[in-house]
Amino acid sequence: MSELFDLIVIGGGVNGAGVARDAAGRGAKVLLLEKGDLASGTSSKSTKLVHGGLRYLEYYEFALVREALTERETLWSIAPHIIWPMRFVLPVTKSMRPKWMLRTGLFLYDHIGGKGGLKKTRSVNLHKHRAGGPLEPQYTSGFEYSDGWVDDARLVVLNALDAAEHGATIRTRTPVTAARRVGDVWQVEAGGETFEGRALVNAAGPGADDLARLAGENPAYGIRRVRGSHIVVPKLFDHECAYILQQPDTRICFAIPWEGDYTLVGTTDADHPGSLDDVEASAEEIRYLCDAVNRYFEHDVTPDDVVWTYAGVRALVDDGSGRPEAASRGYRLALSDEGRGAPILGVYGGKITSYRHVAEEAVDKLAGRVPTLIGQPWTGNAPLPGGDIDRNAQPFLLEVLGEEYPFLSARDVQRVGRAYGTRAVDWLGEAKGWDDLGRNFGAGLSEAEVTYLRDTEWAQTADDILWRRTKLGVHMSEAEQAALREFMGG
Repeated sequence: MSELFDLIVIGGGVNGAGVARDAAGRGAKVLLLEKGDLASGTSSKSTKLVHGGLRYLEYYEFALVREALTERETLWSIAPHIIWPMRFVLPVTKSMRPKWMLRTGLFLYDHIGGKGGLKKTRSVNLHKHRAGGPLEPQYTSGFEYSDGWVDDARLVVLNALDAAEHGATIRTRTPVTAARRVGDVWQVEAGGETFEGRALVNAAGPGADDLARLAGENPAYGIRRVRGSHIVVPKLFDHECAYILQQPDTRICFAIPWEGDYTLVGTTDADHPGSLDDVEASAEEIRYLCDAVNRYFEHDVTPDDVVWTYAGVRALVDDGSGRPEAASRGYRLALSDEGRGAPILGVYGGKITSYRHVAEEAVDKLAGRVPTLIGQPWTGNAPLPGGDIDRNAQPFLLEVLGEEYPFLSARDVQRVGRAYGTRAVDWLGEAKGWDDLGRNFGAGLSEAEVTYLRDTEWAQTADDILWRRTKLGVHMSEAEQAALREFMGG
């Protein structure tokens, strides 16, 4: 039998990693179990936005939007290397929401979350604005507003890394096969081992109901599994603004500059009745997203232009909404009654922007049941690894990085600085040139970086590195990817 943990967290997505970080920092002995790689599910398949959810105002989700906007500011402060502001352009079209409605919604969006550090909304003439050039000429006016961009998979990894630095044990590729109460503890079988913990956290996302039943519990809330799919196409524009595009079916899609050479388009909302291990964008969804941008941009795209797709299943609390896009992005926390023995807390629903607040509330709920959880909430002021800079200092950080390592190209500096922040030096070390970093796998990926990711950030396969720790897979040839797979042994 293994050592006794205070808390066993099941699920290595953003909520699970967030709970592990918060609890470990409050003095608990934490074990996190993840059946695959960190962020290998929904948490790496988002639209990469830290945002309040402008469209949720249409469903009167004012409290949800207020909370998310407040958290947007907090996350920008604690992770300014992987989160940064982005301006979004919303073209007005007479056949959809009227201009007065959009103006009112954006006014609320600017003010409902209190005073923030991002630029406010302004009206724009698209025939004079840089974002109007790529659009079809009938789009003459619109609005420009602010939100945040995030490297979602790295957000998860950095939470896990900070949890580990506070004493947590992180076990990836360790699927849970059984969980049962034995007296005042939970016994969890995973990866051929048995672990014991005083409390259990179910942070399995879209699989939370399945895990609850595995643990002998009735799911506290129904889960609606909604698939969101995205496509990546060669870049449609050459500026740094993103677009939010209204669609005839009342949905919205984003077109976001991505990885320098590409545009990321998403997302869809479709109920997902299938396996959580087989989540892919359907041909219909790919066509839908192509049509979504073709309504606005002069340059049309087809499914043949798509260079990469990904899809994730969101775990939404089933509130009876008729359409998937109308289902609430709010969350619910369910803590078992004291009389039932060792506690289990289930995390149902939520969105990536609110993960830190969700984790804090979850640990607060457990504090009365887990004696070692004696610390106060702390994650709102403590930077994530590499984020120990002022949130407006990212350009300065990149400038310093470029001066310290002049052999890095401007693109390399931006990628490395935004991924690792002040911790880039942990693997760049005293390198004076690429030769000092070992083998070059292509697209700026060196052996030194691969070794760091394997030894420090739990990367075990090439895909862990190519599509989660970095997004370099989209820049590398099949031969280069194969060479990395051979090096990693899978």
